[in-house]
Amino acid sequence: MKKLIAASAAVLMTVTACGSGAYDATEIPPKPQPKAAAAPAAPVPCTDKTNPLASYTPEGAMPQPGAMPAGSYMKKIFDNKRLIAGVSADSLHLGSRNPISGQIEGFDIDMIKAVAKAIFGNENAVELRVISSPQRIPVLKDQTVDIVARNMTINCARWKDIAFSAEYYRSGQKTLVPLDSTAKSTKDPKLDGQTICAPAGSTSLDNLKAENPNIIPITADTDTGCLVLFQSGKAYGISGDDTVLAGDAAQDPYAKVLPEKAFSAEPYGLGMSKAHPEFVQFVNQVLEQMKADGRWMASYNKWLAPDLGDLKAPPAPVYGRPITP
Repeated sequence: MKKLIAASAAVLMTVTACGSGAYDATEIPPKPQPKAAAAPAAPVPCTDKTNPLASYTPEGAMPQPGAMPAGSYMKKIFDNKRLIAGVSADSLHLGSRNPISGQIEGFDIDMIKAVAKAIFGNENAVELRVISSPQRIPVLKDQTVDIVARNMTINCARWKDIAFSAEYYRSGQKTLVPLDSTAKSTKDPKLDGQTICAPAGSTSLDNLKAENPNIIPITADTDTGCLVLFQSGKAYGISGDDTVLAGDAAQDPYAKVLPEKAFSAEPYGLGMSKAHPEFVQFVNQVLEQMKADGRWMASYNKWLAPDLGDLKAPPAPVYGRPITP
């Protein structure tokens, strides 16, 4: 037995020695530097010719923190001692868990914290509930959460089920592929027959199918799920909002976002229940303040500018949607 143990130890030492420094370090190709963010594309109008970006017009003076109007949904949130928000925890730069602090952080999270501060005077009076893309509308319809900030595109179909704030960011869809890919766009025939992942329940999946019907679409419940499929070789690429893909590329030095113009307009809105239009109006006032006092731009510069480039100004709000029962 002693001879067997000694022999095993010798083999282990040999294997360890062979793997300790016999290979040269793998060279990581340099990442292209981000250019200034392109001008946002125009959203697709609804079939009834209404503007999908039109939210509820704010009315009156904004209440002070801790002094929410009696009977309002903001007062209910205040009495509940926390704002409950549905967010992502795996979209780097938008909403992701910091591996050191354990806290969820990002551009979307900053929007939520601003709403909490406006209600409580404390941006940390928040309960963040991690949800997947397909869960965004159901948790608002059953009012499991008060608000959703999860890179959700404002569109006509979703307005039938939920309400949106005014637009707080304009994204656009592109596709991420291996660094050595010679494809130039999602429409490129070189991607025909390739498996491309998009989150289930997202507008990205429909846009991808329309942009290149010859690709093979596959899905995952989360953005990280798509990244795992890509890194394991089960998906050749990922298609989605440029904000999400920037985070994916930052995590994988062997991936790149195709140098194409965005083939969709993805205006982000904070999702809320249609049952509480006064809360939507309040959130619109919060967003206006953030854009006016520089907090919005500071958040963009911190989380998104390093990968997406400089931006001159946040998107302007559009109002005028009638409040209906």
